[in-house]
Amino acid sequence: MANLRELKRRISGVKNTAKITQAMKMVSAAKLKRAQKAIESARPYVLKMQEILGNVIAGIGEDYENPLLKEREVKNIALVIVGSDKGLCGSFNANIFKTVNSFIKDEIKVNYPEANIQLISVGNKTVSKFSKTNLNVTDNFKDVFGTLEFSSAQKIIKTFVNKFVSAEVDKVYVIFNEFINVIRQEVKVEQLLPIDPANLSKGEADSNNRVSYIFEPNEKEIMDELLPKLLNISLWRTLLESNAAENASRMMAMDNATTNANDLVSELNLKYNKERQAAITTEMLEIVGGAEALNK
Repeated sequence: MANLRELKRRISGVKNTAKITQAMKMVSAAKLKRAQKAIESARPYVLKMQEILGNVIAGIGEDYENPLLKEREVKNIALVIVGSDKGLCGSFNANIFKTVNSFIKDEIKVNYPEANIQLISVGNKTVSKFSKTNLNVTDNFKDVFGTLEFSSAQKIIKTFVNKFVSAEVDKVYVIFNEFINVIRQEVKVEQLLPIDPANLSKGEADSNNRVSYIFEPNEKEIMDELLPKLLNISLWRTLLESNAAENASRMMAMDNATTNANDLVSELNLKYNKERQAAITTEMLEIVGGAEALNK
């Protein structure tokens, strides 16, 4: 009987866990829907701004200079690592950590062996992870995704733009999870600084299709104004992508957890019924045996 009580307790506990994971799945699904709408609004804006700036830079020519475009000898590299604030999101953060290590080993150490590396951690899990390593973490941004706002992107941008303009760092990369669909997210590594004009003019290979603009006051002043805005909106898109990818990953993780919990409940119920049947059979045999003993 003690074994039956233990099985009943376990069944009850697993059922409660399944209710929690199912609720978390539904919450993540609702958040994902909002995040997808935000991405659908941001992506076209970023792409169009890149297209326009690519056309403008091509028209200005090589004479145009801007601190955000300046290439120099790479002595210091900053990596902006975007993770999650909360856990229970499958391999979301593990994939980020794995990519950071491989990017440092296979790219930075190979191409810039003498460069110093500093990390800018975004998200509680990222902050927690890299604070326990020997990597140089210079800036931490916690609780970013609870109420994700554009000002969060601006604060992060300000941190590494100041470092780049003052020549404290010579290159800035961002590593994040890009949302592809509900069941697929990909870790991306993108160069933020210096801004690469070649990346701005992607898709504009045919110079005959390039658009000409009439500028007021002039194209250089407009470029000086728009390049920082491009950085802001690009990082904002990155945060939106990561937020959607996190919720998709958590939704799938909680769905799998709920399925596993229900499967375990079925197994425990089967075991409980077998144990109960065995107990009943034993009791009946004891009763029959006792009755036969009395008749003798």
